[in-house]
Amino acid sequence: MNNNDINTHCGFVGLIGAPNAGKSTLLNQLVGAKVSIVTHKVQTTRNRIVGIVMRGKTQIVFVDTPGIFKASRRLEKAMVDAAWQGAKEADVICLLVDAARRNINDETLAIIETLKQQEKKAVLLLNKIDLIEKEQLLALTAELNAHGIFSETFMISAKKGSGVKDFSKHIADKMPKGPFLYDPDMITDLPMRLFAAEVTREKLFLQLQQELPYSVAVETENWEEFDNGSIKISQVIYVMRDNQKAIVLGKGGSRIKRVGEAARKELQDVFETKVHISLFVKTRQNWVEDPERYLEWGLDFNADPSS
Repeated sequence: MNNNDINTHCGFVGLIGAPNAGKSTLLNQLVGAKVSIVTHKVQTTRNRIVGIVMRGKTQIVFVDTPGIFKASRRLEKAMVDAAWQGAKEADVICLLVDAARRNINDETLAIIETLKQQEKKAVLLLNKIDLIEKEQLLALTAELNAHGIFSETFMISAKKGSGVKDFSKHIADKMPKGPFLYDPDMITDLPMRLFAAEVTREKLFLQLQQELPYSVAVETENWEEFDNGSIKISQVIYVMRDNQKAIVLGKGGSRIKRVGEAARKELQDVFETKVHISLFVKTRQNWVEDPERYLEWGLDFNADPSS
């Protein structure tokens, strides 16, 4: 967007880390609203999600990226590539570490080594500090800082909000001079249709067990807005095999009904209007090999982050 104020600052901040480090929870806390889905399962985030935060005349564009791990399948490689692209394009890189683990896991260590090879500095964010004793936290902090790539360290609880304001203020001070890239009233650039699909996918993740959630994709097929302000949303849930269809539907359609009701309630809260949602389950064998899905999510179908 155009901005004639020469005193404004704006920049990108890449939030990277191992799966389940708390990046999406932190983004939502920073924005003050839900823009990225959150579940207890790893690898929930599939694409880069932007959260826009205003601090006076400074606009901070936080980018929540998929968790970085050793990828083997096409979708996993595309997700990890998106995460590294988010870091590459950022003015500031922030590495989130799950302090509750009490050690540096292999994924985090690999991220640190990659940043070293790229000769990049990062801000260290030790998350979930409410779940670790002080002595253990200090030892973990010292071990991480010994790698020599961290310019600053912040101890936070993304879920409770502890330390998040101080971190946000610090990041605002690091943003370069420049015009705002988004309207100051925006909190994300995620299209409503895609956001609605993500909310439904979140509810599926919470309902389904083991590996099945990773075999599921959700698309918003139709979106209608009426004169009274209400919205009618039709979505398709794609599974890879016919036997997965029955699992998603549940006995007598009970599971899909719970998913639809949970998604409807959340979307009504977000959009502040009445929402009607219809869900259909279809089998699309090997949808993870469909380039159109990747294009919709902003992922590179041919990505190979190890190359």
